[in-house]
Amino acid sequence: MSCWMPECPALSMCRGLAALPITCLERAKDLKTRLGILLHKPELGHGIGTSRRRDSSREVLEWRESFDQLLKSKSGVTAFHTFLKTEFSEENLDFWLACEDFKKTRSKTKLASKANRIFEEFVQSEAPREVNIDHETREITRKNLSGATSTCFNEAQAKTRTLMEKDSYPRFLKSASYQDMTKQATSRGTSKRSHT
Repeated sequence: MSCWMPECPALSMCRGLAALPITCLERAKDLKTRLGILLHKPELGHGIGTSRRRDSSREVLEWRESFDQLLKSKSGVTAFHTFLKTEFSEENLDFWLACEDFKKTRSKTKLASKANRIFEEFVQSEAPREVNIDHETREITRKNLSGATSTCFNEAQAKTRTLMEKDSYPRFLKSASYQDMTKQATSRGTSKRSHT
């Protein structure tokens, strides 16, 4: 397809991007991910005390111990969410978080309305942010909605969690953004020890 404009900026940009080696494009994507993570990490801001930075450094290193450690950390969930966005799979974590919030609901009427909203957004076939679960789990969850309790999403949530733990979490740990965070955390710990 040719561009009708003599000097089409979009065409020039596409040609320029196509001429770049794939490693440059991957590096640009990694930088975008890292910047996104930094924007979501308030403890990396100015004016934060060294004690807080030490705590966050330790926390960053603990994320690799287990998926549970990552999910227990607010900043870990934020970093993981930012990573999942780069893979276009953040709906899995969003669904898991929605289920965790749902379990805290005490009002029966709110429970039913929240259950329907979560089902329509994440679980039903062709949902706007459909999670990857099998047909059987989807049907069990649909049946559970008739008498919505705090456990009606347990099976679907568990399958989504397992998928993240076995698939996305290992890739997150290997990602350039997490590797950079661990290097920073390790160097902070090393520089602190050398000053004492």
